[in-house]
Amino acid sequence: MGYVNKEDLFACRGRISDLTVRGDTFLGLLIYCINIKEWLIPLRQAKADMEGFSLLADKAFGLVEPDARYSKKDWHALFSESWLDKAKTAYLKGRKIPALDTCVTLFWWEKFDSTEHAISFFKKQFPTDIYSAFFYEEENNTLDFSSPIPCAREDLLKLYNGDDGNKAVKIDGGLIKKKASELSGAPFAQTLYAKLEIKHIVNITDFDVCEDFNLSLGSKPSKVISLSSSSSDIEATISKPFLLLAGISGTGKTRFVRKQAEKTGSIEDTYRLTSVRPDWHEPSDLLGYTSRLNDNAEYIVTDVLKFIVKAWIAIKDAGITLQGKEVVGEKNQQRQVKPYWLCLDEMNLAPVEQYFADYLSVLETREWAWQGNDFTYQCDPLLKATVFEAVDKDKLKGELGLIDHDELWDHFVANGISIPFNLIVAGTVNMDETTHGFSRKVIDRALTFDFGEFFPNDFDAFFDATSEPKALSYPVLTDGRNKTELSSTFDKDGTLSVAFLKQINDILENTPFKLAYRALNELLLTVITQKPNNEVELQSVWDDFLMCKVLPRIEGDIDKLTKGDSDNSILEQLSALLSEQLNKIWATKSRQDLFRKSLEDDPLITIECRSKGKLEWMSDQLNNGFTSFWP
Repeated sequence: MGYVNKEDLFACRGRISDLTVRGDTFLGLLIYCINIKEWLIPLRQAKADMEGFSLLADKAFGLVEPDARYSKKDWHALFSESWLDKAKTAYLKGRKIPALDTCVTLFWWEKFDSTEHAISFFKKQFPTDIYSAFFYEEENNTLDFSSPIPCAREDLLKLYNGDDGNKAVKIDGGLIKKKASELSGAPFAQTLYAKLEIKHIVNITDFDVCEDFNLSLGSKPSKVISLSSSSSDIEATISKPFLLLAGISGTGKTRFVRKQAEKTGSIEDTYRLTSVRPDWHEPSDLLGYTSRLNDNAEYIVTDVLKFIVKAWIAIKDAGITLQGKEVVGEKNQQRQVKPYWLCLDEMNLAPVEQYFADYLSVLETREWAWQGNDFTYQCDPLLKATVFEAVDKDKLKGELGLIDHDELWDHFVANGISIPFNLIVAGTVNMDETTHGFSRKVIDRALTFDFGEFFPNDFDAFFDATSEPKALSYPVLTDGRNKTELSSTFDKDGTLSVAFLKQINDILENTPFKLAYRALNELLLTVITQKPNNEVELQSVWDDFLMCKVLPRIEGDIDKLTKGDSDNSILEQLSALLSEQLNKIWATKSRQDLFRKSLEDDPLITIECRSKGKLEWMSDQLNNGFTSFWP
C-alpha cells in the first residue's frame, strides 16, 4: 500500500465540498484544531502553532511546494461553550461528514497502509470530543492507497485546469493566486482569522489572553495579559493531589473546595462532599465492602467509590488508552480531563490513619512518565482485582455506573480500581477537643494549608471581594528529578533547593522531624509546578513549602524541641537560618501570593513571609509549654 491517487483525492474533495457549507472556513477550523499545542481551558481556550498551521495548509491545498518561511508565533482562540454544535450546524448542515474523505482531503500526501491506518492516524489529530462531533466512519469504503508515490502538485494543477500563476486550490476546486497559508486572501486562514461569519463560534487573536475578549461579532480585545507570567495564570497546578485545609470553623474551607470544582468543572459532575463520621475506623467506610448475607456475595458500594469511578470515566472519555496497568495518552488529551474534587468534611472526626490507610499507602505508588507530549500513568489499586472474583459482577457494574463502559469495566476486573490521576482529595480540618490529631505519616503525604494564612478572611471585603483563590488543577509529575522541567525555572538544576533543604535538615537532625527523600522530591516538584523566574519567586516557593510540608511536622514541649547540643529551640534555629535563606522576603511585604489572584487592576498580590509569622506564633505557643502548627 502507499498513497492515494489523484482521481480518488479529487473525488474525496468533491464529496466534502458537497457536504459542507463554506467548506474552506470549516477546513481552516480543522487545521487550527490539529495544530493546537495547548488547551488552556479544555475545549474552550486554546493556543495553536501558527507555523504548523501554515505548513499543513500549504501541504494540503498548495499547488507549489511549501517553504520554511513561516511565522513562529502562536494563535490564541476563545471558543464558544457550544462551538461544536454551532460549527456542525453552520458548516456541516447539522450532520457529520466521513472521516476517511476528510483525512484524504487534508493528508493526501501521507503514506497509509490501509483505510484503517488512515482513519487511525486522522483520529489522533483531534481530542475525542471534536472527532466524534464532526466525523463518522464508513463501513466497506473502497478507497485505495496503491499509488507508489504521492500526487505531483503540477499534476493536481492540471487536474484543476490551472496555470503557473495559481498557488492554492479551494475545496470546491476554485484556484487562488496566493499561498494557502497566507492570512490575506487565502480562505483557510484569512476567513478563520478575520471574518465576522465565524466570530460567534471561535475568536482568534495574536494576543495571549484578553480580558473582555468574547464572541460578540466584531469584538476587540480590551486588555492583554501574558500567559507566560506566573502572576496571571488562570490555573495553578498543585504538586500533590491530597490537601489538608486546616483552620478554625467558619473560615470557608469546605466552600473553597466547592468553588474550586465550580471553576474547573461543575458541582454536579466534578464535586463530591462526604462528611466523615466519628465511628469510621477502616477503609471500607470509604471504599465499600463485600457482604455475604444469605450466602450471596455482593459488593456494597459507597458514594466515594462511585465518584472515583466517575473520575475514571472522564479520563477514558478524553480518548486516553488503558494498556494493562498503565494509562497511556498525550498532552492534549490530558488537558481535556477536568479535576474531580472529593471533599472529606471534618476529616479528623475519625482517626485518619485508620479509615484512610489504603489511600495513604496507594497515593505513593502513583507514577507519571513523560516522553515529549506522550505520557503514561500508573498506580496500585485502591480496590484490588480479587474483590471482583466473588461478587455479583453484573450488579456491581451497574452500581458503579459502568453499563455503557465495557472497556473500563474490563480494566477494573483485570487490574482493580486505582487512584485516577484527576482525583484531588481535600480534607477540612479543625483542631479541637472533638477531633483527632495527625501523625507524620499523614502529614508527609499531604499538602497542608493553614487556611487563615493562605486564604485569609477579610471582613472589609465581605461585600466586594478584592481577591480570589486561583483555580487549582491536579499534578502531572511524580518525579522531581526532571531536569528538563527544572531548567525552565530560576533553580535550573535543583541545586539551590537541595542546598536549602539540607540546611533545614541539619537543624532537624536527631529529631523525629527530620526530612527524607519524599520531602526533597516534593520540594523539587513544587519548584517545577510554580516555575519561579527569579530569586524572590524561588524564595516564595520555599516559604510556602515550609508552611505546607515542614512546619506541620513540628510539635511538642520545650524538651522535645531542644537538642542537647544547643540552648536554642528548633524554632529559634529555623528562624535564624531562614532570615538568611529567605533574605529577599523575610522582613518585607515583597513576595508574591502563589495561590490567590487580585480582582483589581494589578493581578499581583504581595504578602509578608508566611513562615516567619508562623514560626513566631509557634514560638509564643512554646513559651506556654507546648506548641504545634495547627491553629
